[in-house]
Amino acid sequence: MSGGEVAGILVAVFWAILVSFLAVALARLAQTLRATTKLVADVTDQAVPLLADASSAVRSAQTQIDRVDAIASDVQEVTSNASALSTTVASTFGGPLVKVAAFGYGVRRALGGRKDDEPAAPARRTVVGRTVPGARREKRNLRGKRD
Repeated sequence: MSGGEVAGILVAVFWAILVSFLAVALARLAQTLRATTKLVADVTDQAVPLLADASSAVRSAQTQIDRVDAIASDVQEVTSNASALSTTVASTFGGPLVKVAAFGYGVRRALGGRKDDEPAAPARRTVVGRTVPGARREKRNLRGKRD
C-alpha cells in the first residue's frame, strides 16, 4: 500500500468517526427536544386550569371587596345618622332636662331646709379656682371696711 492509500483510509476512518459522533449527538438532541416538547405540553395542560382558578379567585375577591365597601359605607351612614340624632336629642331635651333637674334641686333645698339644732355650714367662696373659708373672707371684708 502506498502512502496515499493509507492517508485516504485514515481520512475515511476520521470521517466515519466524525459522522458517528454527529449521529449520536443528533439522536440525543432529538431525544432532548422530544422531552422538552412533552414538558411544555404538560406545563400548558396544567397552567391553563391554574390560570382559570386564579382568575376565579380574583373575581371572588373583588366581589368580597365590593361587599366590604358597601358595608363600610353603610356603617359610615349609620354613624353620621347616630351623631345627628344624638345632637338633636341633646339640643331638644338637654336644656329642659337641666332646667327640671335644677328646679328639683331647688325644691329639695327649699323643702328640706336646715334643722334647728344643726349649725349652718360655713359659707365658702371660690376665688380663681380656690376655696376660701368663710372666716377668712369675713376678715378680708373687715379689712376692706377699715381702709
